[in-house]
Amino acid sequence: MPTRYHVSSVSNRDSIARYGLDYSRTGAARGIAGSYGPEQQGSFLAAGERECDWFVRMNNTGGAVDVWEVHGIDDDDLIQSPEGFYYFPGIISVDQLRLVQRDLPPARNH
Repeated sequence: MPTRYHVSSVSNRDSIARYGLDYSRTGAARGIAGSYGPEQQGSFLAAGERECDWFVRMNNTGGAVDVWEVHGIDDDDLIQSPEGFYYFPGIISVDQLRLVQRDLPPARNH
């Protein structure tokens, strides 16, 4: 299983550390694309560091972001959104996550 990454506002750090990636808890901070609610019933996962960096640069949360490493998700478990990004349809438990980068500032140019 490949390592995947999830990018989220630092405002979500405590919730993610406590509950994992749970799309039903979305709302403490805007999503990476700027949404105020879940865009899908799941969590978007980047494939590899290049795609992860793209999500970090897209940051429309209004503040800094964290990068979480996600383990134990099969490619076959992912769904492609209408926009072409992949997400896991469900909750990803805390024991599948590791905070690998924290407090990354918003990019000056997207």
